[in-house]
Amino acid sequence: MRVVLQKVNYASVSINDEVVGAIKRGYMLLVGFAPDDGDEELDYLVHKIVNLRVFEDENGKMNKGLRDVDGAILSISQFTLYADTKHGNRPGFTGAARPEIAEPLYNRFNEKLAATGVHVETGHFGADMKVNLENDGPTTIIYEK
Repeated sequence: MRVVLQKVNYASVSINDEVVGAIKRGYMLLVGFAPDDGDEELDYLVHKIVNLRVFEDENGKMNKGLRDVDGAILSISQFTLYADTKHGNRPGFTGAARPEIAEPLYNRFNEKLAATGVHVETGHFGADMKVNLENDGPTTIIYEK
C-alpha cells in the first residue's frame, strides 16, 4: 500500500466538472494498493496518518495532529502510484492491485479513517478525476507498507 499525503489549506476532486469531494484544512491523500494488501496495511497507515503531527503549534513547531486542528481528509484512489518505469517510456502497472481487489480495500481504508472521528471525503474509485488543492508548506509525505 502506498499513500502520498499532502497537507492542504483546501482540496477538492471533480468528475465531469462536478465537485464530488472537498475539504478545507487537512490532508489530501493519493492511495494505491498492491495485490497482497490487507487489514494489516490499512490499520498501520490509518494509525500513522491520523496521528501524524505536521500542523504548527503556537511556537511554529510541527506539533499538532489532524484532530487538534479540526482537519479533514480527502482520499483519492491512485493506482498509478504503482507505476513501473524501469523499462521503456511507457509505465506498466502490474504491481498495482486489480480493481476487484483495490476497490474494497479503498472503501475499507476510508471507513477506517472515518471511524477515528476524522471527517473523510473521497473521489470515485476508477473515475477520471480532476484534483484541485492548495498545498500548505508545502508538506508532502510518502507512506509505504
